[in-house]
Amino acid sequence: MSRSFVPAVGCLGFALAILPAAAAPRIAPETCQASILREDRIDAVGPRGELVLASGTRAILDGIHWPETEPEAAQAAAHLAGFRGRGLAISQRGETDRWGRARIDAVAEPASETDEPSDLATGLVVAGLAHADAGESDLFCRIDLIAPEGQPRLARRGVWREPVLDARDGSALATQAARFVVVEGRIVSVGERAERTYLDFVRRSAEGLTVTVTKRTWRIMRERGLTAATLRGRLVRVRGRLEVRRGPILEIASADMIEVLEGERALTR
Repeated sequence: MSRSFVPAVGCLGFALAILPAAAAPRIAPETCQASILREDRIDAVGPRGELVLASGTRAILDGIHWPETEPEAAQAAAHLAGFRGRGLAISQRGETDRWGRARIDAVAEPASETDEPSDLATGLVVAGLAHADAGESDLFCRIDLIAPEGQPRLARRGVWREPVLDARDGSALATQAARFVVVEGRIVSVGERAERTYLDFVRRSAEGLTVTVTKRTWRIMRERGLTAATLRGRLVRVRGRLEVRRGPILEIASADMIEVLEGERALTR
């Protein structure tokens, strides 16, 4: 295909039918506002899921964490490359990142009359080829990407082929330093401080996970009914990049990166 941009006929129409639900934010809608939809096509797929579009835009899909392991990274790239030549309806969210890449939502036009439009981020998550992730943002605009993880997680497919890490297993967690992880465990104590709140999964922090929550994110969690009193003893799933200091530490920037897995006060999704 030539690098010149050729609009996809009807591309915006089918995207409008599915993107409002897909991109609906959980809180503060004004900060999740995306740009007006426009048409484009994938010209190439680069390292770590970078999309080179026919219009010349360099972009990454919003709301996902690209696989850090093989063969999942190669499979994810091949999955996106399969959409080359098909019309995309895209909208940009926020400013470009430090590498000049736009964060986008992208929906591909149907391959045939019997097919459905394809949200690219959702397709990767359903295939087990990406995790839902807010990244460094304290607001997660693609909350709809968390529920589709259930099937590949149960099937142990793709990025879920290894079991979810146990928050009480400090030794196993220590081997994952500087990597994106998904961890499950029961919170045994909550320590509220002026600038941070600490969620501990073991009595001695060196032996298991400690999750740190920023002041702003803790306020949002409290507004949702997730307080120190309601979180103690609860089974949760958390995700993010792991650090190892005195023990394993994971900082939650977005309140949606902690899921309550049981009980009447579980997050409504």
